[in-house]
Amino acid sequence: MIQNKKIFITGGAGFIGSTLIGKLIERNEIVAYDNLARNALQGKGWKDHKNLRLVVGDVLDYDKLAKAMAGADVVVHCAAIAGIDTVVKNPVMTMRVNMVGSANVLEAASKLPQCDRVVCFSTSEVFGTTAFRSSELDKTSIGVVGEARWTYAVSKLAEEHLAIAYFQHSKLPVAVVRPFNVYGPGQVGEGALRTFVQRALKNETITINGDGTQIRAWCYVDDMVRGTLLCMEHPKAIGESFNIGNQRAITTIYGLANTVIRVLNSKSKIEFVYKDYADVELRIPNVAKARDLIGFEAEVDLDEGIRRTAEGYRAEA
Repeated sequence: MIQNKKIFITGGAGFIGSTLIGKLIERNEIVAYDNLARNALQGKGWKDHKNLRLVVGDVLDYDKLAKAMAGADVVVHCAAIAGIDTVVKNPVMTMRVNMVGSANVLEAASKLPQCDRVVCFSTSEVFGTTAFRSSELDKTSIGVVGEARWTYAVSKLAEEHLAIAYFQHSKLPVAVVRPFNVYGPGQVGEGALRTFVQRALKNETITINGDGTQIRAWCYVDDMVRGTLLCMEHPKAIGESFNIGNQRAITTIYGLANTVIRVLNSKSKIEFVYKDYADVELRIPNVAKARDLIGFEAEVDLDEGIRRTAEGYRAEA
């Protein structure tokens, strides 16, 4: 258990970052650093906790970032430009924030007098268009140059390389997580499951981009946070990258829509719309490394995760 630490979290007002804070806030001092472009923290019961300090700032601002990070024992770098629609519309900003911003975080962390751990968030998209039970040793793919969709994966892969380089050459105790399709209550921005649940609760039509045959493995946010916590404190996590996901919660996008409708007893209909961007057709993780090295195993199945997500949105209404 992590306790009596000063923990600095970039993207601390985001979906995963704000959920992570809830698991740490009682026994630690937390600094959440975020530009508030998306604010999931405002809906959390711990947003005004005495152990939490919110610093509004951008990871591209090195001086402000380093000042806010001062004295941290642990750094968790969640901040990023993400989401297909956002990335496709803003490929230059995606690469600047995810590469330059990450470089700023790692450089600032390397100058801390005492840094126990730095956890960086990468993405499962580093495996390209097809990832079937992909392990951390499998070849990564950076997509076709000029296709804006892949600027996210490229920028995150660059972050991974840089993080491991800091470990190898500067002994910075880095660990990298590769999340696989995280969902749950409090999700902000884009996300198929979030949209499907919200529409199903209102019996509204669920729209699927493309033919719905894309296959995903869905990881509930509490499982993602559990994996992150293990990377923050397990000694065997240092210098490693880990797939964090639920390799049993697998379905097509069409199957997901039907599952949401069934679990929530919704009257929603399903319709398909044209998809004008490159996509990942298959994404299923192999989490054996995370299980064997740090003891990670996803616990929440898809039906239960959908129910919990719906309960969260009902409570917000």
